[in-house]
Amino acid sequence: MVILISLFVVGWVAVALLGSMTYFLGEQSKPIHARNWRSESFEKLAESITGTSIDFGTRVPAFDVTDAYASMNLPTK
Repeated sequence: MVILISLFVVGWVAVALLGSMTYFLGEQSKPIHARNWRSESFEKLAESITGTSIDFGTRVPAFDVTDAYASMNLPTK
């Protein structure tokens, strides 16, 4: 029974780590959303989980940058 429980825990941790890595790799390559526009914490977390830095040359905003309403609501940090 102990072996079964330990296998379940190890599997759960592995799935959580792989899922997190997949999510952040996907977020690093998708268009930038307002919630991650100037988010240093997102960049640090994504880099620490995936081991790769964000290439801003390939990312584009998910909305029109000249949109006055959206640009006023972007985070400042």
